[in-house]
Amino acid sequence: MITDHGSIRTPIFMPVGTVASVKGVHQRELREEINPDIILGNTYHLYLRPGIDILRKAGGLHAFMGWDRNILTDSGGYQVYSLSGNRKIREEGVNFKSHIDGSSHMFTPENVMEIQRIIGADIIMAFDECTPYPCDYKYAERSMHLTHRWLDRCMTHLEKLPYEYGYSQTFFPIVQGSTYSDLRKRSAEYIAGVGAEGNAIGGLSVGEPAEEMYAMTEVVCDILPEDKPRYLMGVGTPINLLENIALGIDMFDCVMPT
Repeated sequence: MITDHGSIRTPIFMPVGTVASVKGVHQRELREEINPDIILGNTYHLYLRPGIDILRKAGGLHAFMGWDRNILTDSGGYQVYSLSGNRKIREEGVNFKSHIDGSSHMFTPENVMEIQRIIGADIIMAFDECTPYPCDYKYAERSMHLTHRWLDRCMTHLEKLPYEYGYSQTFFPIVQGSTYSDLRKRSAEYIAGVGAEGNAIGGLSVGEPAEEMYAMTEVVCDILPEDKPRYLMGVGTPINLLENIALGIDMFDCVMPT
């Protein structure tokens, strides 16, 4: 995959730089020894600290952290999901309280696109709802449809937003559907129909048995286009990587190494 910050050779594991730094690794080590084509940042954490005003003044996340290769940002959906008792999900978006100071905030498909424009990552993600495991079928189905409606809003708003820093950004939608194969199939068909440059699979690696993860990955990879990168979010043990690469996954991330 090629972006304005260079080539991304797949399959690839993306080191996670949650708040503009890959924990425990000096920038020199990251560049010269680990030598990744792309690292990941978290929209939720960067939005809260250092904040989008500072990132914009710095010229975006690349300039802020001194990284001239590719960056991917997630949409904050997983972090908001993990707050559980401190957030409320509704059609408009998600109200949540900061884990730092308890202040109230809201993420919508529209403002998450704006935030990711300002952060300036090369690959940005649609705003989605990540369902827990186990998850009731009816809830998983409602959540999947909500994620699809949010995706439509993300794309509509993104078309109105100019690039902030003179280089383009690639947009990935996210497949949901918990561990229900029929929902995963429907979601993968919807996401494939969008025609994005790459596609992501969310809502796995949230506590389900590995065999269920592999089963859902296989269902989805049978539908998502082979010639576009497939990103399995949050998966990172060595055996999980190998099994999912065999099933057709191209990109991974996980905080476990850091």
